[in-house]
Amino acid sequence: MTNIAVHLAEGFEEIEAISIIDVLRRARFDVSTVSLTGKKEVKGSHSIPVVADKLFEEVNYDDIEMIVLPGGMPGARHLNEHEGLKKQIKAFAAEDKPLGAICAAPLVFGELGLLEGKKAVCYPGFEKYLKGATILKEPTLQCENIIMGRGAGVAIKFALKIVEYLEDKKVAEKLAEAMLVE
Repeated sequence: MTNIAVHLAEGFEEIEAISIIDVLRRARFDVSTVSLTGKKEVKGSHSIPVVADKLFEEVNYDDIEMIVLPGGMPGARHLNEHEGLKKQIKAFAAEDKPLGAICAAPLVFGELGLLEGKKAVCYPGFEKYLKGATILKEPTLQCENIIMGRGAGVAIKFALKIVEYLEDKKVAEKLAEAMLVE
């Protein structure tokens, strides 16, 4: 079973985080929510508290196969300030392990130089952080081992893109059909 870590920082976008977690669990992936705050309860950008499964310090990243970052502000900024998370992202990138980010969160990959020479998408206004990337306006995008989405309105499609990448297109299509995603 594929182990995925969805990271939660104060101010994350709730629709993105919960939709991603839900879709990936429906696809039978082992999804852990990981708090970067030092406590399990993390408040989203609309003050909705979510209880994470684990604290960052409790995660063994040798057991994790994909890192996912929901966006939202100031959540994306807090993700980018977490040195431990950035260290793990760089290690995943070096091994070509899958990485995902949606909305403002691709800024973390951009600031780390991981999007240099690649196609990328993000929430409008955050393009300047995607250093060296060719910016597209697609709702979701996979470029090599990195999957990105533009914002809350495409969170389910972003999660389905992850399912397609980790499993296959038929599994993603079947799940989309069951969820009435057009």
